[in-house]
Amino acid sequence: MKNLILGIILNLILCLPVAADTSLWKVQLHNSVTYIGGTCHVLRKSDYPLPEEFVKAYEDSDIIVFETQLEELNTPKTQEMIIKKGIYNDELSLDKVLSPQTYDYLRQYCEASGIPVLSLNKLKPSMVVLTLLGLELQKLGINQTGVDNYFHHKATMQGKKIEGLESVNQQIEFVLSMGEGNEDDFIEHSIKDLKNTRQILNDLIAAWRQGDEDKLYNLYIAPMKKDYPNLYSTLIAERNREWLPKIKRYLQTSQNEFILVGVGHLVGTDGIIDHLRRSGYIINKLD
Repeated sequence: MKNLILGIILNLILCLPVAADTSLWKVQLHNSVTYIGGTCHVLRKSDYPLPEEFVKAYEDSDIIVFETQLEELNTPKTQEMIIKKGIYNDELSLDKVLSPQTYDYLRQYCEASGIPVLSLNKLKPSMVVLTLLGLELQKLGINQTGVDNYFHHKATMQGKKIEGLESVNQQIEFVLSMGEGNEDDFIEHSIKDLKNTRQILNDLIAAWRQGDEDKLYNLYIAPMKKDYPNLYSTLIAERNREWLPKIKRYLQTSQNEFILVGVGHLVGTDGIIDHLRRSGYIINKLD
């Protein structure tokens, strides 16, 4: 079942050099222009240079907008807060939160990967999955910074204005809330997907590079929406609704903006692109 782990992987997806359309849209209202790009947060060295369309959108923009303020997200203080929020500080632990069957399933996976399960025992399920995903990506040689960090560094060096759609605290709470209330299912299905990380990435990479909205929706949004509606609502739909008024305000300015968010936020009827289409904005996919 490809649903839960895909929500994480899609925000850690890498790019491959394929000649096709891409997940980048130009949105217009009268003389105002805003570019909206679906991002890959993790890249390998061989994945550069980035798609030319993304570079052109960056160069044509005065303000670069990310999901959150990356410089704050990457500070030691914030990383310490993530760790603090992602662990059990009381008598709770994974072996007490998970059923014996699920905990044993996790133990077997960890042993096969050379990881002592006890080293994860105080982590909440969201942190467990993020930790294991990071290890799987390392095995695949995926450890380079991605699209967001690339453009954030470039904008910082060039003195372009940088903004965020949500606070760092909000983003952390969204991510760490994964699995709450359905810890067994979250761990079990995440492990099943972790075992197929390479194939899942290959499927998503192709859809991302081609800007294939239908395929992205069927791979990622539809399963999450069907099997875990609460998670879908929290991670995707609610955040999109929070972001839309801010995006629409950008479309009332004389400056050009380049908005970079996880591509999962851009597809489907709850996606930002479809919302803007229904609101009457002129939208063109760039290739």
